[in-house]
Amino acid sequence: MPNPFLSSEEYDDRAHALYNEARYDDALDVLREGLALYPNAVELHVGVGYARLAREEFAWARRSFDEALLLDPEHEDALAGAGELLLKFGRVDEAMHTFGRTLELGYEDDTDLMLQIGRALFREGYIEPALSYFERGVAHAPENAEALACVGYAQHRLGRDAEAIDTLRRALSFDESFGEARVYLANLLYDAGELEAALGEFERTTPEDHWDELGIWRLVELRKSAGGLSDDDLGLKPWDDRLTEISSDPDAIDELLAEVETQFMEREGAAHSQAQGHLEMLGSLLDGLAKDREHDSTADEALALDAATRPSPKSRELTAESAHQIVLRDGRSFEGTWDEIVTALRDAQDSTRSVDDFMTVEARRQYGATGVRISTRGPEEFLRGSEHAGLLRIIR
Repeated sequence: MPNPFLSSEEYDDRAHALYNEARYDDALDVLREGLALYPNAVELHVGVGYARLAREEFAWARRSFDEALLLDPEHEDALAGAGELLLKFGRVDEAMHTFGRTLELGYEDDTDLMLQIGRALFREGYIEPALSYFERGVAHAPENAEALACVGYAQHRLGRDAEAIDTLRRALSFDESFGEARVYLANLLYDAGELEAALGEFERTTPEDHWDELGIWRLVELRKSAGGLSDDDLGLKPWDDRLTEISSDPDAIDELLAEVETQFMEREGAAHSQAQGHLEMLGSLLDGLAKDREHDSTADEALALDAATRPSPKSRELTAESAHQIVLRDGRSFEGTWDEIVTALRDAQDSTRSVDDFMTVEARRQYGATGVRISTRGPEEFLRGSEHAGLLRIIR
């Protein structure tokens, strides 16, 4: 039951607190109570709009923002929310115009609003416009670490990594505890080949600062290479625990797609082998006809010799099986069966390890470098996964 002793502002504050805890259903209940008492409270309509937006109920969210703008056409938060919804509906020009209204109305000095609009644009892939709003936020709050970090993220997405590194370092100079920015900076330094600097930044993060696996894999890899740590070193346990925590089982759809892709590749390979066999047979027939024409008098002897020297079906199968070739990014080429190729790759690095250990360590190292998972279930899966990660090319 609505509480008549609460003001519309108090209802708004309560709903806002629930929203920040991601309790959107509870926030909507509070907002509805408030609107029952204060149907013309713009803030409550805006609050409903954002709660609906968070629940991806876009049509209902738009209705709430429209009601808010009918009550106050110049309400900055309603304009920002309406603009974000227009982006969701693909009405980009209208969204840009709606966002631009906040600038026309003089809200450019509202750093939080500029960041909100910038993030909405960033999420939908409009990076350059997002950067312009982030930069407006920084212009009015040059020591705001969050605003600076947003500028750095956008610079990176635009391929301006050197600027992004400088910007993120500046953000961290104002807030050393900003874990998200430090993880981002460490990954950029890693990508730039500045591994010592990357490790220095990773070392200043905590496991809780990481929300994806890439940074943790890279930190573990760098610690091992720099400090000679073993896989079971106690110093790595908190990171392994965090990795387990944030890792999840593959999505059922992803598993299905992977299975379909594997089956398709197997069928394609079988079809290729069959076609190759047909071509070889045709070649043999044509060759035989040519010999018949050239050596008509000795046809029987030629056929007998051909039958005696022709490889058996089993040997042809073995020859086809071994006819694989890969080329690494440095130009080195390896040929043989899948097993032989992986063994040769292992020998080129460290012949004292088993092939399974080699694949496991390489898959882990390359995941840290590329973010692509490489299967170690067998040599063929390992090599195909390595090709997918861009580490090699399979010629045949």
